[in-house]
Amino acid sequence: MSHILMTQPMMPSIMDALDARFTLHRLWEANDVDAYVRDVGPRIKGIATGSSHGSTGAALFERVPNLEIVSTFGVGYDNVDVADAARRGIVVTNTPDVLNDEVADLTLGLLIATLRQIPQADRYLRAGRWADAVYPLSPTLRGRRVGIVGLGRIGKAIARRLEGFDVRIAYHGRSRQPDVAYPYCATLLDLAETCDVLIVITPGGPETRHLVDASILKALGPNGVLINVARGSVVDEQALIAALQTGTILAAGLDVFEHEPQVPQALIDLDNVVLLPHVASASVHTRKAMGQMLVDNLDSWFSGKGPLSPVDETPWSRP
Repeated sequence: MSHILMTQPMMPSIMDALDARFTLHRLWEANDVDAYVRDVGPRIKGIATGSSHGSTGAALFERVPNLEIVSTFGVGYDNVDVADAARRGIVVTNTPDVLNDEVADLTLGLLIATLRQIPQADRYLRAGRWADAVYPLSPTLRGRRVGIVGLGRIGKAIARRLEGFDVRIAYHGRSRQPDVAYPYCATLLDLAETCDVLIVITPGGPETRHLVDASILKALGPNGVLINVARGSVVDEQALIAALQTGTILAAGLDVFEHEPQVPQALIDLDNVVLLPHVASASVHTRKAMGQMLVDNLDSWFSGKGPLSPVDETPWSRP
């Protein structure tokens, strides 16, 4: 059986499935990681890794010279050095599509919770304050102009849901999509100036680091709302804190942070932000589907059928 290195704990169903098909090496159980990798490295043909914690790149690839494939758990794969993997002829896969609906649902829930102040109202009631006074009126989604940063698979699923709320939708990405009817903004600044809700669902990585900075938040304006369900690195977190503190924007809903799982106390102390612990795809149903795709990619590769969902940068062309 082929030897697989798993870099971090995953759901029992994933580990059980990999154990049944491969010789599985659990990196996090090693007392001395360096010594462990030196020992098993030459035997490793595949890596199973998460999509947002730790780093899978040259330092590890050097020690697993016979590596053929990295199978990531998640649609994002910015923790994998895909450029280095491509140079070495290593295939990288992710788990697209199976989490689109779950993330889109959560995004709409986070948007409504942020605008209608659902967590704040819940805290108000639990504190016994309703008997003293009714909860203050909240902002609304009515009449809003929503901009989507990154109109990929999940972005489109979000947009379809937003259509049911009768809001205006525009988008920004690397290029205009010919089959999309929503207005396109050539720059993110144009989108922020056009909209008063900005939903971020673009990939992470060096190219998008701090894409949403102080200038974008200023353009979004004092009635503006930022929703980030992408990667924490896409938003300049300190600029966002300042914008929320000073009223540069109205509110924010965040599922991701720059240095997860650490969240700045300044964000926690603010009452105009809704904070979630990176749970956009975190339902039992969806995580099982993601785990199955991770396993299926490895199973398909080592059965000689090729990867099921190779990422764009991967050195693989389907016959």
